[in-house]
Amino acid sequence: MAKRKPPVPVVSEDDAALFREAIGEVRPLDPPPPAPEKPRPAPVPRMRALDEAEALAQSRGAGWFEATIEAAEALAYRRDEVPEKVLKALKRGQYSVGGELDLHQMRAPEAERWLREFLAESRLGGHACVRIIHGKGLRAAAGGSVLKALVDRMLRQRADVLAFASAPEAMGGTGAVLVLLARKRPGEQLPGTG
Repeated sequence: MAKRKPPVPVVSEDDAALFREAIGEVRPLDPPPPAPEKPRPAPVPRMRALDEAEALAQSRGAGWFEATIEAAEALAYRRDEVPEKVLKALKRGQYSVGGELDLHQMRAPEAERWLREFLAESRLGGHACVRIIHGKGLRAAAGGSVLKALVDRMLRQRADVLAFASAPEAMGGTGAVLVLLARKRPGEQLPGTG
């Protein structure tokens, strides 16, 4: 069934004149103001994101591994909150070594992966001190150790490394480092463990 339209009322001329007389003089209304615009979204710093992505890619690229450290150069590092006497004791080999990783004969990308996994597993196992053998790089064409430089850079960047130092001669000398690790806090999720 089709809907029927309501009838249009018919207004007589007298009724229209009476209405205009009752209303009085009229003036047109001003147009309404435009609706407020939606707030514009905050700008997205795309260049910053691109710069950071490029820096990350460069740090993971081949150029990252090209730097070397001299074979005889001793490594030593401690966080500001770690007392100097702790670093001295580490240099003398006075901490019990709980784990060991040998990076000899590895390429830098492979060594980086193994080092990350080893440090996470060592903390999970509750080891406070570990030894990493990187070698002296005596056969390297550039005359320095690529792996030694890699280990030095990676350990300095990790928040879970409190201090590290080249091992005493009896424990590998400048071809190895002893690393003090922060304790795993209760409830802390380590990479690759959960």
